[in-house]
Amino acid sequence: MVFWEGYVSDETMGALAPIVVYWIYAGAYQMLPPLDRYRMHSRKEEELRNLVSLPTVIKGVLLQQLVQATVALSLFSMTSKVGLTGKSLQPSFLVQILQVLIAMFVMDTWQYFVHRYMHQNKFLYRHVHSQHHRLVVPYAIGALYNHPLEGLLLDTLGGAISYLVSGMTAQTAVFFFTFAVIKTVDDHCGLWLPGNIFHILFQNNTAYHDIHHQLQGTKYNYSQPFFVLWDKLLGTYMPYTLEKRPDGGFEARLLKE
Repeated sequence: MVFWEGYVSDETMGALAPIVVYWIYAGAYQMLPPLDRYRMHSRKEEELRNLVSLPTVIKGVLLQQLVQATVALSLFSMTSKVGLTGKSLQPSFLVQILQVLIAMFVMDTWQYFVHRYMHQNKFLYRHVHSQHHRLVVPYAIGALYNHPLEGLLLDTLGGAISYLVSGMTAQTAVFFFTFAVIKTVDDHCGLWLPGNIFHILFQNNTAYHDIHHQLQGTKYNYSQPFFVLWDKLLGTYMPYTLEKRPDGGFEARLLKE
């Protein structure tokens, strides 16, 4: 039993929950005080280097989420299985855990190869993926700021494939996609906060992705949003050190050029 049962269908919750959680979690980061001691880049650097305004970023994210919600609702409706009681059939908890792990691997695999290809194909990078890299200094609300085509191919289609391959239900998808959104926002938050559970449990974290957004690191650290497996297997893993800046905060420095 889930807390939304009797109020909202699993299909509707699966489409809307990731969007609501995105704005709550990213908004919470946005409303934090400056926290200069924990920033990966100074506020001045963020203002000078980023090539797109916050209102434009918000519009871009909302457009991508509209497409994602539409695709999710259609996909959930086509794949839902209802029992004799009229309720969706749910597998055991252990099976759901396995499905989430499979979905994590599938999503990572899809996003690694599509993301890498968008860097290697000059046309796609110039006209599509470079939009995301206009945020040279990442921040939480901009986690899903992409060209609409990239949002469709990388995130929406990648999510749909992960859902279908894993065999999860819409109810399980609520938790999986919400977790994926939280992780993605955290990877772009630009802060190295003490005790951050994602920094402790995942090598693929804020500093790891910050390397990719640096000019020298754009050909490395393509993996997202969970693991670093494909980067390590295919030679695109870029190790780094996290050092304190004299003026406060942290800096992720590449260990090799």
